Amino acid sequence: MAVTEARAASRKTRARRPARTAPPLRSRLRRGATPWLFLAPALLLFLYFKFIPMAEAVRMSFQEVRPFLGSTYVGGENYAEIAGSSDFGAAVWHTVVLAVATTAGSILLGLALALLLEGQTRSLWFVRSAVFLPVVTAMAVVAEVWRVMYYPAEGGALNSVLGVLGLGPSEFLNSPDSSLTSIAFVGIWRGAPYDMMIFLAGLAGVDRVLYEASAVDGASRWRRIWHVTLPGLRPVFAILLTLAAIRGLRVFTEVFLLTNGGPDGSTEVLLTLTYKLGLERNELGVAAAGTVLLFLVLLVLTVASRLRRREVR
Repeated sequence: MAVTEARAASRKTRARRPARTAPPLRSRLRRGATPWLFLAPALLLFLYFKFIPMAEAVRMSFQEVRPFLGSTYVGGENYAEIAGSSDFGAAVWHTVVLAVATTAGSILLGLALALLLEGQTRSLWFVRSAVFLPVVTAMAVVAEVWRVMYYPAEGGALNSVLGVLGLGPSEFLNSPDSSLTSIAFVGIWRGAPYDMMIFLAGLAGVDRVLYEASAVDGASRWRRIWHVTLPGLRPVFAILLTLAAIRGLRVFTEVFLLTNGGPDGSTEVLLTLTYKLGLERNELGVAAAGTVLLFLVLLVLTVASRLRRREVR
């Protein structure tokens, strides 16, 4: 009886409540504008220092740029000139080789580090922080450290290790045969900790019940990794492949600081080539065309990766 009376009272209370009306237009506009007001300073900085220069580079790519003398519209001549250059072909090849090597190496090493450092032990935070240091260290410092390690004499740091192993001394950055590989190792060393952190976040989402069930079924550690861990990390691999590939195609700083494209152009990549065309040879239009081509490649790669992730979902 009491329950019936309580329900009846509740119905009367709901009936007496006034109907909810939509908030006024001014209030809705204010709510919608508030986030944009907070974002406005950052958006203005992006507009001035990123988007306007990008638009200017596209405009320059169709012109023969002559500072203080006036620019002349040349259509697609800049694109034809840089695409038909032998230096451009070599730079694209070196860029692709570095991108593939650093992408594969950093993902594999990052996965191995994530599997080793996964867990809830309190002491792991220190190890993870130490491993992550290369990512937050300035590239100028990283390049100088590796330059010392790559010292080509027998007393160099890495050559001393090779001597203990019975291998001959290597010239590393000073040889056209080993310079590109040496730069790839620097990229892997610096990119693997970043990939490790993303893998650690992905491993936290893998269902632990699957590990327990596979262990009960007698699966070894390697079989659990192959049949449980790797399938669970499939979305993470899709994200990392895109990020690492873009990072590899945009390689510039380590090449510029370690070899500047040498020796004999063996490490010349697309961005160092456009840098030299624009700021050393004063061919700003041709350099802008090269950067626009790289932007289009990165845009296609990003869109293709996003469409691929949608298909997987």
